[in-house]
Amino acid sequence: MTTTAPAPAAAAGTKPASMAQALQRALRDALTEDPTVHVMGEDVGTLGGVFRITDGLAAEFGEDRCTDTPLAEAGILGAAVGMAMYGLRPVVEMQFDAFAYPAFEQLVSHVSRMRNRTRGSMPMPITIRVPYGGGIGGVEHHSDSSEAYYMATPGLHVVTPATVADAYGLLRQSIASDDPVVFLEPKRLYWSKDAWNAEAPAPVGELGRAAVRRSGRSATLITYGPSLPVCLEAAEAARAEGWELEVVDLRSLVPFDDATVCASVRRTGRAVVVHEATGFGGPGGEIAARVTERCFHHLEAPVLRVTGFDIPYPAPMLERHHLPGVDRILDAVARLQWEAEG
Repeated sequence: MTTTAPAPAAAAGTKPASMAQALQRALRDALTEDPTVHVMGEDVGTLGGVFRITDGLAAEFGEDRCTDTPLAEAGILGAAVGMAMYGLRPVVEMQFDAFAYPAFEQLVSHVSRMRNRTRGSMPMPITIRVPYGGGIGGVEHHSDSSEAYYMATPGLHVVTPATVADAYGLLRQSIASDDPVVFLEPKRLYWSKDAWNAEAPAPVGELGRAAVRRSGRSATLITYGPSLPVCLEAAEAARAEGWELEVVDLRSLVPFDDATVCASVRRTGRAVVVHEATGFGGPGGEIAARVTERCFHHLEAPVLRVTGFDIPYPAPMLERHHLPGVDRILDAVARLQWEAEG
């Protein structure tokens, strides 16, 4: 079933809000409604986090529920595993994407396996918030797109919002889940704004469902997180070429919404996957394979990918060349048309 994003509401209380504000509100509401929710991480308390997502939570809920930790990611996540085993719902913040790697052993060996290892008797309701991706002029270790690692780890849900409403709604659903969720927050979208009612947030649909952000008939752009605004910009620019591009925002990488994605590709006959992660071994390869397997007889051209280059993240002055942009996306769409005609 396709979930189409609703138009911004005009109800009383709706006003411009940033993704950072929506995430903060989601944490505050979760802490208020459920005493088992605990926020923990480096500098999340007094400082309010590097990106100020947890600003004010320690003062409001106390240091026992919004806790500053040592700079030891493996220890932070290991402690969260113990907390979850005893009935709490820890929300862990990793300061930056590449800072999360020291915790990877805990993630693979315990977080992802515990529920299966105990035959379902021991849930693992941990939400791991990871600021990720580029576009902010960050240096190495501050701009990684590490989603493929998490996608390749059975037992994890992998979720990434691209809108203000989804930032709130998907984080609330992630915290409420009894399965562990890696919640990837696009750093470059923290300060993006949209009309949003913080007092009465609109439902965002079921966790694990994609959203069609723009309808079209010429080709489908499949994307998520920080690449959604770029794809929408490319779709608008494509009108000058006579192309009507459909844009699908995955929202959830695991579980993957085959139904929505394939319904779109079957309508358009062409698809381009767009993301910041590397092309080789990146999420786009899996997505392209799934689409090809399920939509082969509807495809008029091969599924293409527009991705970051297969290199460690470059210096800030070079990231505009590294990240997928409108021109590279339109070049891929033009190639789709050529492949179909040739």
